[in-house]
Amino acid sequence: MPDGGVVWARRGSRWVGSDVGATGSIVPDQWRARMRPPPGGAARLAAMCGIVGYVGPQDAGARPLDVVLEGLRRLEYRGYDSAGVALVGPGLTEVASAKKAGKLANLVGELEERPLPDASAAIGHTRWATHGGPTDRNAHPHLADDGRLAVIHNGIVENFATLKAELVADGATFLSETDTEVAAQLVARAYRASKDLTAAMVEVSNRLEGTFTLLAVHTDLPDTVVGARHDSPLVVGLGDGENFMGSDVAAFVAYSKEALELGQDQVVTITPTSVDVVGFDGSPAEGKRYTVDWDAAAAEKGGFASFMDKEIHDQPQAVGDTLLGRTDVDGRLMLDDLRIEESVLRSIDKIIVIACGTAAYAGHVAKYAIEHWCRIPVEVELAHEFRYRDPIVTEKTLVVAITQSGETMDTLMAVRHAREQGAKVISIVNTNGSTIPRESDAVLYTHAGPEIAVASTKAFLSQITAAYLLGLYLAQLRGNKFPDEINTLMDELRDMPRKIQTVIERGEYVRATARSMKDASSVLFLGRHVGFPVAMEGALKLKELAYIHAEGFAAGELKHGPIALIDEGQPVFVVVPSPRGRDSLHSKVVSNIQEIRARGARTLVIAEDGDDAVRPYADEIFWVPPVPTLMQPLLATVPLQIFAMALAEAKGLDVDQPRNLAKSVTVE
Repeated sequence: MPDGGVVWARRGSRWVGSDVGATGSIVPDQWRARMRPPPGGAARLAAMCGIVGYVGPQDAGARPLDVVLEGLRRLEYRGYDSAGVALVGPGLTEVASAKKAGKLANLVGELEERPLPDASAAIGHTRWATHGGPTDRNAHPHLADDGRLAVIHNGIVENFATLKAELVADGATFLSETDTEVAAQLVARAYRASKDLTAAMVEVSNRLEGTFTLLAVHTDLPDTVVGARHDSPLVVGLGDGENFMGSDVAAFVAYSKEALELGQDQVVTITPTSVDVVGFDGSPAEGKRYTVDWDAAAAEKGGFASFMDKEIHDQPQAVGDTLLGRTDVDGRLMLDDLRIEESVLRSIDKIIVIACGTAAYAGHVAKYAIEHWCRIPVEVELAHEFRYRDPIVTEKTLVVAITQSGETMDTLMAVRHAREQGAKVISIVNTNGSTIPRESDAVLYTHAGPEIAVASTKAFLSQITAAYLLGLYLAQLRGNKFPDEINTLMDELRDMPRKIQTVIERGEYVRATARSMKDASSVLFLGRHVGFPVAMEGALKLKELAYIHAEGFAAGELKHGPIALIDEGQPVFVVVPSPRGRDSLHSKVVSNIQEIRARGARTLVIAEDGDDAVRPYADEIFWVPPVPTLMQPLLATVPLQIFAMALAEAKGLDVDQPRNLAKSVTVE
């Protein structure tokens, strides 16, 4: 997100933007030039939109729009291609709305030129195009009922064509190409019949197929916002004389830390003084209250050049926080929310890790650790492939779902499939109140705090840390490790934040190397054992951020084909295992370095302090402190993160919001 610290405030009829500088002081009028439309065309991943809702005191004022715009700004990290707002208030006979393609700055500019009236309730949206291109017309909100109703939507309505044909036959006209406008027209028709916006939302929710979060306001109800969720995130923020909704608590955490977790297939109605929840069958339901354990400042850059840079520096604390509170008074490991009988965990005969992207590489690291500590076979599956290949899952299978957001649709569908087959599911998740932990049998929360940059850094290290905790917990439960062995390993883990900090402090040499390689067109990554998933993650980071070809290989595969790619000057990262581990593994990787350097490669080596065996064959060495072999990914990953970020910066690219990517993918 190029503006990061931009804050908007209303000054009479105008909107003023400012940038929070490194010292926290306000630097006026720098935001507009720094907020540019994203590069690339209209083709996008279907991903998580940003949704914000607010209702407050019925004396109309500027606060509803202030709150919604600030919420949308805080949700920019999700990625989007258009933005819009809708307001209702006493005396307004039509919804006041504005929407613009491009970045949020375009919407703010529109509001400067054509200010909206004061209001008592508002909804706001940032959209990734799915049905219809990223245009002003297709942006949300969509209006219906002669402009008196506004609806915003996250997700995809799969049966929209059938519903649209029905509405057209009923006399409805459409102004956009979106599936969302179909939902708006349906809600309007149902409301005209019942004069009850909540009942209308319940009726429509039962007709929609696909994934959706819907928010609606109507001029008849200037003190009400109604929301619905099905397979898509929605959280309620609880205030004093005001209430909030958001697709993420980041939307309202600046105003309230008290949140209400909604269940699947529920409709929620908020007014300034009430929150009412019903199921899709219309029966009363309850949400689960919880307190957000981070504040709005945690979602700001804190003086760093980018959110990614900040989040790399957050990693020692993220790993440390993930380790906190994991032992009882007797020193035994515990999980956060365990709803699986210990006898069941003792009887499992196979573990399947399901995840996507970076989380899948955390799963590959977990495989090495869990198999070594617990002697249980572990498979790692891409969640989007898992349920389509007829996997062998039984009551004795434990499925571990890894996801930062807890809303990744592919992973959620895989979790449901696994549970239908009788498997127990433990999720490793960073976002409290999200869908996947609610639908799992147990959850192990990471405590990385909000991760704003699209490319994952601190969430990845926290996921690995949580996977180590799960492996050690199972080893403890099943008797694979003696208590003193587990305590020794936990002591090693507790020392990791200090060592991660050491690697970060050595980062300037990595940055300088990256800047010298800004014209590179391809970079290869090699690793063995736990270094192999580190190599794949390093390649992914470079692809995400710098838009150049990068590939991660198991070093032993070199002679089976990839060595043909080695040419004069070809940059190759090599993750070298500790010489204190399996000596043969270390010596084989050193031999790999010799092989590629002899063929002209530029060798960039990540090695343990004092590993003199690599010095003669490395063009650049990035040193990391000594750690047990299985824990090396927590250190070896960090230089690769810094390298990818610095190379992208050297190319003038936006490291927080890479093109065509969004933070979470919430449709299949």
